[in-house]
Amino acid sequence: MDTLDILRQLAIIIIAAKFFGLLARKCKAPQVAGEIIAGLLIGPSLFNLVESSDFLAGMAEIGVIILMFTAGLETNISDLKKTGIKATIIACTGVFVPLLLGTLLYMVFYGFSSIGTEEFYKAIFIGTILTATSVSITVSTLREMGKLSGELGQTIMSAAIIDDVIGIIVLTVVIGFKKPDSDVTGVLLRTLAFFALAIVLGIIIYKLFKWYDNRHPHTRRIPILGIALAFGLSYVADKYFGVADITGAYVAGVILCSLRDSEYITQKMDTNSYIIFGPVFFCSIGLQTNIRTLDMTILWFSLAFVAVGLLSKVLGCGLAARFLGYRGHNALKVGVGMMTRGEVALIVAQRGLKAGMLEPAYFTAVILLIIISSILTPLLLKALYAKDPPEQAEA
Repeated sequence: MDTLDILRQLAIIIIAAKFFGLLARKCKAPQVAGEIIAGLLIGPSLFNLVESSDFLAGMAEIGVIILMFTAGLETNISDLKKTGIKATIIACTGVFVPLLLGTLLYMVFYGFSSIGTEEFYKAIFIGTILTATSVSITVSTLREMGKLSGELGQTIMSAAIIDDVIGIIVLTVVIGFKKPDSDVTGVLLRTLAFFALAIVLGIIIYKLFKWYDNRHPHTRRIPILGIALAFGLSYVADKYFGVADITGAYVAGVILCSLRDSEYITQKMDTNSYIIFGPVFFCSIGLQTNIRTLDMTILWFSLAFVAVGLLSKVLGCGLAARFLGYRGHNALKVGVGMMTRGEVALIVAQRGLKAGMLEPAYFTAVILLIIISSILTPLLLKALYAKDPPEQAEA
């Protein structure tokens, strides 16, 4: 692919992604859903104006690292401390139940496989995709209703953050099994070693950044050094520990999330992501999906995947909330609030494709889950809160 062809394809991707992204937002759907649909339209599924290439794959890789770095930056440590054990228990069940039911779903469709086989790991990976939670839609809905600052709202938000952290760890372990000569003990030890190193280095790096931020507040040097840290930890995680590179990027964000200028870093990352890297990444999902090759099995699987994805979060998180003492509809609110999927689910699916644990056809199921969950969650939450009498307490 020559330079002129690259420029032509980038122009098409950016224009199409932004047009359909804005259209999706006007329809009250996530903007990323519109960008994925744009990729479907300009890719092999319809007009075939853009083809996947190594260059676009590299751009998408940078995009996903920036997205995960930003997700880490937006982690609020103080909010996690407030809700403490309740949010952690809800998050754990919100990972375990979807992981289990997603794995069983794949096996029901494609047969039960022995532990350690390639098909077994593909089944596990389908479950791993379902562990992700996107809190942005839920937070926007709760804020609109004035319910975000209450205990229930804070619990949902914190549980979603912890849920994604656990989900990324699960992703790291599952992908580690795919690598040659991997074994359970080795994968777990390498993963633990990386997080142990991340904690030690994280304390040192945070203090250095804090010192530098105090001397040079609100300057462009801080986000430049921050993105360098994200790229560096991504490289170290994958190269030396066999851990997914996006885990390194996420950890880099968490290290810097308590800086005074963390919001300033996030703003600069959002600018890069919004203008070019985000559209390229989300469009690349559509480019790698060819709906012309879909058969009835994939279509039925996609519908079942959406149903299991929605119900597994409601059951897992809702039952945990009930066990923790949330009364009446409040337990159901927790489950419904946790069922949205977004960027993290797409990122997990994309890592599976890269690792050979997922076929492009299954992106259809992930895209459907994101769109349907993002539309249903606000509607169901508003309906549940409407049932509360004005004086009802949240827990």
